Amino acid sequence: MTQLMRLDTTALNRVLIGFDSLFNEFEQRFANQINNNYPPHNILKTDENTYAIQLAVSGFDKDEISVEVDQERLIIRGTHATDDDESTVYLYRGLATRDFIKVFPLLDHVEVTDSVMKNGILTINLLKVIPEALKPRKIKVLEA
Repeated sequence: MTQLMRLDTTALNRVLIGFDSLFNEFEQRFANQINNNYPPHNILKTDENTYAIQLAVSGFDKDEISVEVDQERLIIRGTHATDDDESTVYLYRGLATRDFIKVFPLLDHVEVTDSVMKNGILTINLLKVIPEALKPRKIKVLEA
């Protein structure tokens, strides 16, 4: 039987000065991966600098979905309106409509351009914008 263990990075943080944010990111990603496969999603690379994240959000209206960027994280929340209709009797309930929060870390210089919901799929488009100062440039060689 497999057991899940939490890695205590406090001791490592004391030794590896300056890498504390790396360990925090590692812990956060690991914690988010445990039992967090709802809603299912795809990550697409559509071009050299453009990406898309697709989430299957069938059963949610666009008003029940929020997409926000907080520092270097893309946060997608789905809050389903409570369905208190007691006259509906489910013989089998296979469609999940529970609330969710999905967090995707964004790399430097990645911008969220827009989000579109069509046929139960939420698509969030991302663009990697590299500043001119970071792009490769040619240096002219002069003769002495």
